[in-house]
Amino acid sequence: MDTDTHEVRWGEQRVDDKTRAVVDWLESNVGGSVTEIWRQPRWRPVWFADLERDGETLSLCVRGEREDTYFGFSLDHEMRFQKCLEECGIPVAHVYGWIDAPRAYVMDRIPGSNNFEGVGKAELDAVMDDYMEVLARVHALPLETFERAGILRAEHPDKAATIGMETYEKAYRDRKVQPDPFLEFCLGWLKRNPLDSRGRETPIVWDSGQFHHQNGRISALMDLENGHIGDPVMDLATFRMRDTILGYGDFRRIYAHYEKVSGLRLDLRALQHHLMAMALCDQLAYHTALADPPPGADFMTNMQWCSETNLFALEVLAEMLGLELEPVEEIEVTGPPSSGHVAHSHLGRSLRNLQAGDSFTQHEIRIAFRLARHLQRCDEIGGVVEQANLEDLGELLGRRPANWQEGDTALERFVFEDGGANDTELIQLLHRRLQRYRMLMGPPGSSMVRHNPMQPFETPEAT
Repeated sequence: MDTDTHEVRWGEQRVDDKTRAVVDWLESNVGGSVTEIWRQPRWRPVWFADLERDGETLSLCVRGEREDTYFGFSLDHEMRFQKCLEECGIPVAHVYGWIDAPRAYVMDRIPGSNNFEGVGKAELDAVMDDYMEVLARVHALPLETFERAGILRAEHPDKAATIGMETYEKAYRDRKVQPDPFLEFCLGWLKRNPLDSRGRETPIVWDSGQFHHQNGRISALMDLENGHIGDPVMDLATFRMRDTILGYGDFRRIYAHYEKVSGLRLDLRALQHHLMAMALCDQLAYHTALADPPPGADFMTNMQWCSETNLFALEVLAEMLGLELEPVEEIEVTGPPSSGHVAHSHLGRSLRNLQAGDSFTQHEIRIAFRLARHLQRCDEIGGVVEQANLEDLGELLGRRPANWQEGDTALERFVFEDGGANDTELIQLLHRRLQRYRMLMGPPGSSMVRHNPMQPFETPEAT
């Protein structure tokens, strides 16, 4: 959670009904008076509040329920998992309670940083060593505490490695609205190539690498919405994705410390398998929100997350198979501009220069600006992208579909019927499609189209 946003203040502007309800709950259930409250500019409802009680100030965070997706793990489940960790002495934010409307839970606001800006290598290594020690402690906790709280657990330890993915997949299938050949291929591959987790079963955070730190130590584990009882190796695999943004250091060194403090020897195949699986979770979660976005959805953030993590999934799969992925040349704008070119360009420039009075509204403008640039890029090269994808399908299927909708339907049908016979060809084709998809998010060189590859598993020691 970013605790540096303080522009929207209680008492300085109109407060909406949800914020008013949060204030009423805090004052009635925690006690005291709310002196400041502000909404975090982001893709989900989160409020920060300062509350005066008995002469002291409580710094609180109210974490609301996602509004544009459902992936099978409820916000209430997240709160209960966090309370279990707190009960067991793991550093997490203290939970005060649950709000029925708006659906949210209240916890302490944790000081410290969630990134490593300005942090030297020695302090970075100290933080990551401490994080490995905290994860090792989590993985050694008694399962009974979590079972009593109703935390998700497979019926048999042999299924601990897949119960989380099964939860995501069920939520996806319950809400699937259009063909998704990429996702169906990857899910099919995982099922045709199951992992033997050797009975490993512990509490896990799963979406790992999220914490606040101060002075070389972990202040608290954060964002525990995927916590459940699973395979501990999952926690060691998945934060390789977040490393592309935050930079945790050399994973060989990080893993060596975990093995030392936990006594668990990490299995390369299990790490790769779990990394690929977790990389699919954005697409599983946002399939419907991208196909039919609800009001208030941050469409471009969801699109960028899925673009990046889908590429991660294919990259780690290719690494497992010893396959070299083929690059796609950047698509240039070659034809004459469309009749909407001037309006698209003007809209993007207007939104870029629009200044709001507070950070939350400014964030909403930023969302609209990114969407406008995506639409402009679709106007410039969307037709070329569609034709290139259809030509690929013509070579694979023996006939060229008439349009992208027919093409997605035909490709998904091919994936279902293929059963692994053409995995290599499909991986290359899907990778080309994903690279073109990425090009549509904004102009070349923009942050939205940038792809940051993960550290390979055989990365050398840092010097």
